Formats: sequence, C-alpha cells, structure tokens
Amino acid sequence: MKKTWVAKSLAFTALSTVLLTGCASKTVSSDGKLNVVTTFYPMYEFTKQVAGDHANVIALIPAGAEPHDWEPSAKDMKKVKEAGVFVYNGIVEGWAEQALKSAANTKRVVVEASKGIDLMEGLPEEEEEGHKEADGGKILDPHVWLDPVLAQKEVETIFNGLAQADPAHKDDYRKNADVFIGKLKSLDESYRTALKGVKQKDFVTQHAAFGYLAKEYGLTQVPIAGLSPEEEPAPGKMADIIKFAKDNQVKTIFFETLVDPKVAQTIAKEINAKTDVLNPIEGLTDEDKKKNLDYIGVMSNNLEALKKALNE
Repeated sequence: MKKTWVAKSLAFTALSTVLLTGCASKTVSSDGKLNVVTTFYPMYEFTKQVAGDHANVIALIPAGAEPHDWEPSAKDMKKVKEAGVFVYNGIVEGWAEQALKSAANTKRVVVEASKGIDLMEGLPEEEEEGHKEADGGKILDPHVWLDPVLAQKEVETIFNGLAQADPAHKDDYRKNADVFIGKLKSLDESYRTALKGVKQKDFVTQHAAFGYLAKEYGLTQVPIAGLSPEEEPAPGKMADIIKFAKDNQVKTIFFETLVDPKVAQTIAKEINAKTDVLNPIEGLTDEDKKKNLDYIGVMSNNLEALKKALNE
C-alpha cells in the first residue's frame, strides 16, 4: 500500500481537533433513530440488514472508491464523532483507530466486525504497510467478509454492538440478524454444493482477496498481486504466474471491478486465456447498483464465475 494513515496522522489530527472542537456528542438523529456509521460496503450491508428501520446507517467510503487507500475528510470525521455506533472490519481501514481517537465520543459503541476471527497471515512476499499489526509486524489478511461462514460471525458481532447501543430494540435486531444469517447459511450451502466436484482447485485472481473463501471450500487462490489491489507485481512474479497458468492449463484470469485490469489482461493475453470478474465486494459500482446487486447477489455471481472457470 503506497499511502499510509501514519504518514498523515499528525497533520490530520491537528486539523480535525480544530474542526471538531465544540461539536456536540450526539449519537441520535433528529428523527430519534440511532446514528450508525460504517466504513465500506460489506460493513454497511451487514449492519443495515441487522439494523432494519431502527437506525440511520451510512457508509463513509463512497460507491466506486477503493477502500485500501481511502482516508477520511474533516466532514467524514464529524460523522464519526456523532455516531452512536461505528462499524469497521479491521485491518483494511488503517485510518480507523486514529480517527476514533481524534473524534472521541464516550457515548459511541465501536464494533470491529472481524474481532475474534482467526485471521490468516498474508503471503510472505507482501510488504503492504497498511496491513501490519502492531504486535510483531505480521501482515494479516482482512478479507473475511468473502467467506460466507465468517460473514455470519461478523453479522453476529455487529448485532452485539447494536444491541449494546440500543437495547430497546434488541429483539428486533436479533430477528433481523437471524434472517440475514439464514441467507448467509444458504449461500454457504450453495458454494459447498457447486464447488465440491470441480475439475480443478486453483484459480488466478488479481489480488489476494480470496484466501478465506478458498480455504473454506478447499480451493487455492493464485494471486497476481498481494493484499493491496494497487500493488504492481514484480516481473519475476508475473513470469511465475504465467508459467503456473500454462502448466496448469488455466483458461480464465480473474480481475475485479474497482481496479485497473491491465495486469490480468496482460497475463490472459500471454497464455491465450479469457478474463472474468471475481468481485472482492469492497464497494459497489454504478453498474452493480443498476442491476440491483447486493452482497448476496455479488457473491452468487462470484460463485457462478468460479464454477465455470474451475470446470473448464
């Protein structure tokens, strides 16, 4: 990751302190509903499904923006300040902890949705600074939302946060969470059924976002780049991917919607393969919205793409 929150934290903290001084620590909007601020699309979708009509849920990172390098503006910080609940995935939002400190609010409930999940380490050659943990500098993979089983755990964690902040509607939050978890269980079953008997287990994708999904369903992702989608692979890595694809008769190279697909296209051209979309669901595009796609819809599309490619 080229940009880091640390590099700008001092200047940002000074600016946000000036702009946020005197802001009321309100956590409820004028209509009496809980203000809930989420970071990027999966966190918004999971939270909205649990909250239903009892909270005003917004996403800070706009549709079409790549969340790995996004940083909040002073206007965004005001929203963080006034949130009754702040929901983030963890790791991918390198700015979150400093932002929460700068926009302090003792009434706010903070939900780190991936907390308690056993996170995978990134590949050894990856050096993205934004994914390092303080304890030991390990590079951890944040993409747990792409595993329908782990997504259920994130939804449960989000439920606990909403119930803590708004106990009056706890029963409704529980019902909503159970309904959505039921949909995620059905999605998981669809993946298990469709991928159980595929001809091959390896798939080549633009960046290393699908490690949890691959592990869950007995597949192996072969990423062109690392955890950050903007990372440019070294020439040697490109050569290795091309050799792997040729040796294993890979006929599809996957790219994603929010990042330039030129590297994936270059490899596909080199081995006379086609390209297809495998969406890490880090944000919906305008095209996704026109098709009325949501998390379940995109994940279903991903399954169809995987099933087709792994049976070629």
